[in-house]
Amino acid sequence: MSTTPFEVLADYERRSLAHVAGLPEQLDAPGLWRGVGFRIGAHRLASGFGEVVEILPMPTVTAVPGAQPWMLGVANVRGNLLPIVDLKQFLQGERTVLHESQRVLLVRQPGGDVAVLVDELFGQRSFHEEQLTGTEAMAEGRFAHFIDRAYRLDDHTWGIFSLERLARTPEFRQAAA
Repeated sequence: MSTTPFEVLADYERRSLAHVAGLPEQLDAPGLWRGVGFRIGAHRLASGFGEVVEILPMPTVTAVPGAQPWMLGVANVRGNLLPIVDLKQFLQGERTVLHESQRVLLVRQPGGDVAVLVDELFGQRSFHEEQLTGTEAMAEGRFAHFIDRAYRLDDHTWGIFSLERLARTPEFRQAAA
């Protein structure tokens, strides 16, 4: 019996897919929430994986004259010009202190992606519904508009921050001073 190279490859693929261990979204248990953890000032926050397109090192930024102070400028990322926003300055009015391991979160917004600068990146975080807590400690000032719920984990409260809502906020979209 003779088989073509294509048939052999198709058989490998079929058998391989039959033994897939499961992707992260397939392994989620009911009541489990997962996302990207980060810090803005004293606030520990997390945003859903669906809201963060990519995590990048801080790119070289070119200032944009006449922009809001929280709009750091634009950066060329793989041939695309991205606005770079200091999220701490937008939310709290305080400039983020830049350091060597600085990261930005790439967020999809209508009209093109935007990169938001965070103080510290914690990586993947998982929370279970039993860890739900009140948002009072998190929902101060501008944070209140973007945090709907919070979780308590290891003596820290983590606010679930809506980057999608941030990207739709008129003030955030109007970076011109």
